[in-house]
Order: sequence, then structure tokens, then C-alpha cells
Amino acid sequence: MKTLRTFDNLTGMSETAEPALSFTAFVLSLASTAAIHFGDLPDPVTGEPVEKNLAGAAQMIEILALLDTKTRGNLTAEERQVLEQVLYELRMRFVEVSGLGKRIIEP
Repeated sequence: MKTLRTFDNLTGMSETAEPALSFTAFVLSLASTAAIHFGDLPDPVTGEPVEKNLAGAAQMIEILALLDTKTRGNLTAEERQVLEQVLYELRMRFVEVSGLGKRIIEP
């Protein structure tokens, strides 16, 4: 991956910047944030397990659903597939974690 050099006109200093963020990387970043809220991934700063935050996970799902709606017809096939798959998996995980998928009658 190629890094870019930038020059800040205010400070006169140059710094190394990461290449432009892709749509797929953005979607996966939001999905990772949701996984942290679900307690599936540790805190990225401390590496410690985090307490479940279903409201935070729900918010990430809502943001991804908004992206899905607003970008419909403007994504490549790969971007559309990644977004749809991530949304499906996060929604299923939300049902699993929140207990909304429990049956009334157990077989």
C-alpha cells in the first residue's frame, strides 16, 4: 500500500498520510465499531474486553442502513455486496444478542 506525503501550509511540516479511504473500508470500519459494541472485539486502544452496548451497535446498523438507502444505484457490485452482507450479519447478531430471536415455545 502506497503512502502519500502531505505538506501543511500553516506549519510548513510534511507528514505521511494514508491513502484515500475506500467505501468498502468505510463500511468495514463501521462494522468493526458495531462488533466492539456487541462485545465481540476488544477495545482497540486498551485491548481489554468491553461491556456490551446494544444502543451503540444499533446506531452503527442504522448508519449502515442509511448508507444503503442513500447510495442505492451508485455502488459497484462488490461495494453493494459487502454492504448488504455486513448489514445482514449485523442485524442477525443484534437479534441474537438482544434476545429478540427467542422462541415462545421451545421444541
